[in-house]
Amino acid sequence: MTLFGDGLDAAVQKAFTRPAPKTAGPQMRYLVKQLKGTRAVADLLGISQRQVERYVAGKAKNPRVGLAVRLDREVKKRWQPQIRAKAREEAASTGGIVIDTRARMGYDAPIGSTDESRIRHLTVALPPQYAARLFNAQEAGASDRELKEIAAEALKDVYFQDGGRRAGSLEEVRFTDIEHLEFDL
Repeated sequence: MTLFGDGLDAAVQKAFTRPAPKTAGPQMRYLVKQLKGTRAVADLLGISQRQVERYVAGKAKNPRVGLAVRLDREVKKRWQPQIRAKAREEAASTGGIVIDTRARMGYDAPIGSTDESRIRHLTVALPPQYAARLFNAQEAGASDRELKEIAAEALKDVYFQDGGRRAGSLEEVRFTDIEHLEFDL
């Protein structure tokens, strides 16, 4: 599981205009239609082609937990691609993205300073350029560590330095021990 990648996906999924299929049969049928065949779906999910055909025909109904999770994730990954693209574009051009997190954040500062590294709960609206960087990195296959670095840089600029109005000598913000992370568009 990738904390940042999944968080960005969840934020985009809030823009969906129709709910994605929730049961195995409709989910399988949707994937078969998208991937143009049962063989491709079977390879994607790590099950047999015959098992995919059983779900499509309605003979199998209740997948085991691991398969149900993979099936749901793959359907949501492909659901309403135009709505997904529009939401990402809007966040990257005008809207920005909101990050809500509870994590250890801060930088090297004298003990007792308010900027010392400690557990903080922040809800910060990030400008569109950071939303664009996060989404572009995610699409390019960036690791969770790389996405975390972009988010840390955004928090440094927006929260700690207030757009350049304070803490000008700040070099790097630590963003560790993440207890909660959520994005919203």
